[in-house]
Amino acid sequence: MEEKGPKEGTVPTMEGTVQKRGKSRGEDGFATAVDFLLANARLVLGVGGAAVLGIATLAVKRLIDRAARPPGEDEKPDQKSISETWEELSLTGASPKLLKRGLENSVNKSLPAVIKIEKEDCSPSSTAEVPRLEIRRVPLCVTLQEKLLHYYQSHVTLSESDVAQAKQKALDVCMEIQAFLRSKQPEMPLGEMSLGGSLFDDLQVVSADHACLLVPLLIEEKFWYFVPGEETILNTPQFWMVRRTNLEYFGRGSSYWDKFIVGGYLSSNAVNESLHKLVMGSMNWPALGSMLDCTIRQVMGSQELKLEIQQEQSQLFIDILPIIRFEETVLTSQPESKGNFENLWCRSFYTDEATKLRDLDASDSGLRLCCLKILKAVCKDQPSLRRVTGGHLVNVILHLSDTESDWSEAALADRFLQVITEVTGYLEQGFLPSYFNSAVNLLSELSAEEIDEIGYTFYCALSNPDMLLQRGV
Repeated sequence: MEEKGPKEGTVPTMEGTVQKRGKSRGEDGFATAVDFLLANARLVLGVGGAAVLGIATLAVKRLIDRAARPPGEDEKPDQKSISETWEELSLTGASPKLLKRGLENSVNKSLPAVIKIEKEDCSPSSTAEVPRLEIRRVPLCVTLQEKLLHYYQSHVTLSESDVAQAKQKALDVCMEIQAFLRSKQPEMPLGEMSLGGSLFDDLQVVSADHACLLVPLLIEEKFWYFVPGEETILNTPQFWMVRRTNLEYFGRGSSYWDKFIVGGYLSSNAVNESLHKLVMGSMNWPALGSMLDCTIRQVMGSQELKLEIQQEQSQLFIDILPIIRFEETVLTSQPESKGNFENLWCRSFYTDEATKLRDLDASDSGLRLCCLKILKAVCKDQPSLRRVTGGHLVNVILHLSDTESDWSEAALADRFLQVITEVTGYLEQGFLPSYFNSAVNLLSELSAEEIDEIGYTFYCALSNPDMLLQRGV
């Protein structure tokens, strides 16, 4: 007789349910018994009783699983103890208030374990190595004085190794040029060449990239007369002339320098051109650079005699500067300062200014040199201030030192702002007198547009000095 399936709408019997669950779960005896109890618990015990029975069955199953686990196997963090399991059982039959309180207690007990596990995962002893980040401590500078000192220490000062390397390289080139001139032109009366400038006077800032090779010309006093600037046709105190004298007793050719006379005066341009041909045109710079382990080439497009030396990442410029000394007077040949007047020599007070500034600092342990270096670095960093030279700043500080005696570290910010104020005032007047000759205007080399631009930048800096400490491009 053909079996008929159950009709639609009929409730399946417990026997059918057990058979179906038995087929799906296998032939395991314990599982069959559990399935039988769970399947009939709802009908026999009701909904609440079935829930209690289910939880009790789960607890028993966990006990059996724990007993069957091999010895030595670590327990998982999320496994619950027997007491915790029975606490959950007691919550099911409790009232809503007790149920809420029990849940809160359970959560409070579980939180420390979870936090402990998270701490262990984040601890350094965990197998996953977390990359360590290097944190640089940047000093917090609040006052202007602190900012100036930090700027000075981190940006202005030069390392001793860089200075020593630049000095040695400049000295090597100087010795080679002097040896070449003596062998090529032994009759040329030249004194002992020396290196000078801010690099050798501890006044260079930001980078050790500039030096000056002084080439002294030996002038016979009986043949030449030094004409002060006030006595020349230009009546400019800064520019002197050297006139040939006693031609009736000592004719032309008596002095080696007679070949450089133009209009009865020793021409600085003619001397420069002669040295340019000898030094720049005749010396084998590639061979010399190979011997000194660097690259040497002349700077094109400059009226001055200038060399560029490159070695790895460092760069050094050397100016070759002919000079004439007569008693306390030092004249230099600077084509860019003289314009089209080829017979003029520039009166230099550089050595006197640097010595005076250093003596003042030594007398009261002041920070005039520190203030000067900071201002030089500021003018070097700011494009609008690059026409301001160290000579301008030195003379402003020397003038200010006549009225201000406190140049201690505590007054550095005040003196810094005061120097800027003084510079702004000189720019407004268009006249900055030399400290050693008040008739010399040190701003005469600047155009009106350059003076306006520099004055505007310094004027803005009086209300916002931090803008000067920002490095330009």
